[in-house]
Amino acid sequence: MAVKTTAEALVESLLLHGIDTVYGIPGMHNDPLFDAFYRAGDQLRVIHPRHEQATAYMALGAAMATGKPQAYSVVPGPGFLNSTAALLNAYGVNAPVLCLTGQIAQAEIERYHGGLHEIRDQLGIAGHMTKFAARINAPHEAPYLVRDALRVMLSGRQRPGFLECPLDVWGQKSEIAMPLMPAALDRIPVDADAVEAAARLLGAAKRPLIVVGGGAMEAGAEITALAEMLEAPVVSWRRGKGVVASSHRLSVFHPEGHALWKTADVVLAIGTRFHLQQSSWGVDKDLKIIRLDIDPEEPARYLKPAVALVGEARDYAAALLARVPAHNGKRESRTDELAALRQWYAGQLATLQPQLGYLKAIRRALPVDGIFVDEVTQMGFAARLGFPVEQPRTFLTPGYQDNLGWGYGTALGVKAAMPDRAVLSIAGDGGFFWQVGELATAAQHKLGVVVVVFDNASFGNVKLIQKNAYGGRHIACDFVNPDFVKLAESFNIAAYRATTPDELERTLTKAFADNVPALVHVPIGECPSPWKLIQRPKVRG
Repeated sequence: MAVKTTAEALVESLLLHGIDTVYGIPGMHNDPLFDAFYRAGDQLRVIHPRHEQATAYMALGAAMATGKPQAYSVVPGPGFLNSTAALLNAYGVNAPVLCLTGQIAQAEIERYHGGLHEIRDQLGIAGHMTKFAARINAPHEAPYLVRDALRVMLSGRQRPGFLECPLDVWGQKSEIAMPLMPAALDRIPVDADAVEAAARLLGAAKRPLIVVGGGAMEAGAEITALAEMLEAPVVSWRRGKGVVASSHRLSVFHPEGHALWKTADVVLAIGTRFHLQQSSWGVDKDLKIIRLDIDPEEPARYLKPAVALVGEARDYAAALLARVPAHNGKRESRTDELAALRQWYAGQLATLQPQLGYLKAIRRALPVDGIFVDEVTQMGFAARLGFPVEQPRTFLTPGYQDNLGWGYGTALGVKAAMPDRAVLSIAGDGGFFWQVGELATAAQHKLGVVVVVFDNASFGNVKLIQKNAYGGRHIACDFVNPDFVKLAESFNIAAYRATTPDELERTLTKAFADNVPALVHVPIGECPSPWKLIQRPKVRG
């Protein structure tokens, strides 16, 4: 046992669990914690952005790209609240992001004396968007609460965690026995009977279909092999992109999956909320559904499936690979059928110009292992529909929260965690202003993210809806914008302007080769609506 402060014990525990970077902004409530960060020396890197929202978005990006836990630190009250959009996003996309925040003095909590940054029930607020939330009340608790938080965050369905510490506890000293190693994660055993029931259904299926989401990221090889065994097309939408490579003959985009839905007889849904298909595309008695999800509450959340497989996607996919051959019937190749479907869909996508042309240019310039960070913009909606992705964790999207402006800070976190990978962030001029100040962070920390700002001087989607649904009564949707090239240059960031897809491709190729922070401004007019391809009609039930 050694004498340590609460802050020192917490930092030592972070390092023990492999967390060597903290995204944070200091303040009075966390002064002893940041001093402990400093004294950790080269073992711990602290990256300080310019706004609390970016601390959490950067941690989110690093977690989504690596699949490993990440930490950020902010002051309590307004600092914590500034970060909660990203924390809520982490909850929605199942990312292990740990928030470390301060508190007012221990004796003052919940007494409402009006202390600096005092907030009512901060711990309770955090509990609504995390899987684990606790207060550190004494030095000896710190390493064990870090251990417990990470064990809960990483076991089962991964989600964020939260630890707060009163400002007068951070610096308290005590003899502390540190955990010798991280706690073992809880692991759900494979249910052999459920595997057998699923294998029988899949083996007897004539037109099986597989739907994958973000929970399938670690099982790509097994799912690809299972798809080939079953001759089953694999549908991905947003977070499932890259689980099976887009170039694989059985990989299909979301609208192509909709076209196959009506004639499917068995669907295997892996690591996906599966809500869109069940609620919008429809189900009936002739469709047998198998749900594979690590969260026991998820399979029957909307409709009770024929079989529920609860556990790790890779474990169950491997188990199905072993059992399906005993029941598998013969099927004709679907290669020609899917080739015709792709030809039809290419014609549908061709209506999304200029979005498609620019996305093709990005795909040609971005290395196959480069990471594309989506954004809530017309270009982002089109990317979800037609951007090919060959590897898991290379297409990052905000999931059902769809936080406008999430992208640039998230991309900076990706680059901080994976400096050798090309990282591209797309943005609309509206959403980019959520985190435009982080151009300074990119420059200061030399984070070579390339951001492409598609500028139509408006909230393009809002304006499109107001035009089509409200008779063109436009309100609160138009902007006065700066010269984005001059703006970037004022931060000593490489800046370019591209007005055609070919110009964009050449510019991106150079920017990725230079591997320095860069901004590309793309003036763009009104874009055609993607919603007819996203919101597909009911075809069953």
